[in-house]
Amino acid sequence: MTAPPRRSPDSTLMYREAQEASHIVAKQLAFNEAAMEELGAKLRTLKPRAVVTCARGSSDHATMFAKYVIETNLGLLVSSAAPSVSSVYAARQMLEGTVFIAISQSGKSPDLVRTAEAAKAGGAYVIALVNVTQSPLADLADTVIPLHAGPEKSVAATKSYIGSLSAVLQLVAYWAKDNALKAAVTSLPGKLREAWMQDWSAATHTLLDARNFFVVGRGAGFGVALEAALKFKETCGLHAEAYSAAEVKHGPMAIVGAGFPVLVFSQNDASREGVEDIVKDFAARGARVMTTGFETDGAIALPYVRDADAVIEPVLFIQSFYKMANALSLARGFNPDEPPHLNKVTETV
Repeated sequence: MTAPPRRSPDSTLMYREAQEASHIVAKQLAFNEAAMEELGAKLRTLKPRAVVTCARGSSDHATMFAKYVIETNLGLLVSSAAPSVSSVYAARQMLEGTVFIAISQSGKSPDLVRTAEAAKAGGAYVIALVNVTQSPLADLADTVIPLHAGPEKSVAATKSYIGSLSAVLQLVAYWAKDNALKAAVTSLPGKLREAWMQDWSAATHTLLDARNFFVVGRGAGFGVALEAALKFKETCGLHAEAYSAAEVKHGPMAIVGAGFPVLVFSQNDASREGVEDIVKDFAARGARVMTTGFETDGAIALPYVRDADAVIEPVLFIQSFYKMANALSLARGFNPDEPPHLNKVTETV
């Protein structure tokens, strides 16, 4: 009995949808510009005391990215809401003077919708970054920012995640009236095309027979490390855990030994020195370390876009990563479009 022919990486929905990211972001930035200008002015008038975020899955990883972008550019505390507080415990929320940002592809997960309802009832100004604008979440929001990602049929979210990151960046750029950040965001579509062309086959080879490993990032790069670890579980049947470079030495390092794989994302900002130090620690233990964003002795350097602003580098890393993860999934005998036991919309209560 002959084995079925192996699918080519570019035959999957995951591949084709991830490849659309540069086009999606270009469309999003153009269509949302006027709305972002208006929303930025509104938020400067409101002068919120804090930001609360809420999401699930890949969208929750986008809120981690948002935390660092907002806190470093606007100086506002950002806290993640626990949906169960509202959807299960029905606890009253006191959120006067805050902005509540919900991120969702579908806009219809019951717990997310209930949390947004509770936030609005508690006095928050609710913003929905959502791909499906005809959805319960969009209906209740004070302001809706469409992701413009179009239909996403693969269970593994890719283009909607990247669209969430770019929407966060554009929102903060207009909120802060930051021309340098606006310029960095404007460069995203072209840089995403470059990121898609990067060859990460060295990572595919390194992880082909892996069973457990770490994905490490810091600052805005931690959000994409979380996303990468999830995608490894979803699409590759591979147990990966994400850690901040500042936290991984607090216990998890104990299981790292010779041959243990580690994937490290590092944008070129103030977090770089600490990330380089942790890579040296991994290498000293004989770990198989892969880095992107920088090169160092003892690690496999994965190619990256060299002339990008640090604030958009994590977005570019995850774009290159998606292409590699799709290929790795197929090489390990999985279908990245239909992970076992998963659905496109998870309706958590």
